[in-house]
Amino acid sequence: MRVHRSGTTLAGAALAALALLPLAGPAGAAPDADVRKAPARGTASMGMGVLAHDGRDGTPGAPTRAVQTEGVDVSSHQGNVAWSTLWNSGVRWAYVKATEGTYYKNTFFTQQYNGSYDVGMIRGTYHFATPDTTGGAAQADYFVDNGGGWSKDGRTLPGVLDIEWNPYGATCYGKTQAGMVAWIRDFLNRYKARTGRDAVIYTATSWWTQCTGNHAGFGATNPLWVARYASAVGTLPAGWEYYTMWQYTSTGPTVGDHNRFNGDLSRVRALANG
Repeated sequence: MRVHRSGTTLAGAALAALALLPLAGPAGAAPDADVRKAPARGTASMGMGVLAHDGRDGTPGAPTRAVQTEGVDVSSHQGNVAWSTLWNSGVRWAYVKATEGTYYKNTFFTQQYNGSYDVGMIRGTYHFATPDTTGGAAQADYFVDNGGGWSKDGRTLPGVLDIEWNPYGATCYGKTQAGMVAWIRDFLNRYKARTGRDAVIYTATSWWTQCTGNHAGFGATNPLWVARYASAVGTLPAGWEYYTMWQYTSTGPTVGDHNRFNGDLSRVRALANG
């Protein structure tokens, strides 16, 4: 027996079927769940991708040298930092996020940068790189113009290029390995031209391997700050025989991100003095 459906019934069925389909984005592309969950631009901080990509493997072991010097890194997430508390706990150096891309300046920069200095710490600043937004030289200029400069006063560390997982999209910022190396080189060259110092590179071995092809060309000039939340620092990126700094945890007291400088306080001062 043939059953005749009304036009209204057919229309309702069609709408129900369409409701089950994913919504289309630009040019008919389906929306990317990771993009929908991306944090707001400007909120990135040093090491925010380490746990998600490398995980945590136990607690840090004994320092690899007889003496290492404790440090912290901070961003706007920490707000006004209790620098006296950190000093009294043994922290002697600090890095403060200054900028991101060419669109963001840390809103707590003054309290964090001056506060760490006022309690006696040797301090510096870092730039969170976004190679998908503007060129390396442009971001180096933005960094230097907004807190990333250097002065030979014995208390100011060279600037840091924080180059790691993209919290806003594609891991390698849509760049080929060769393109990423070129972007990093442009940043470093401009930073040195502006300040006279070779910037420190902060990265994780796994990201560096994936996104630069484990490029070995910066180890001779740029100190390494490696991220690894584990009992040992593990394999370093190609080109570096040793690390200068190691971010070993994101769950430290007072401020989560804690680091070890690979040497005593005199070596921290030596880096500050160039």
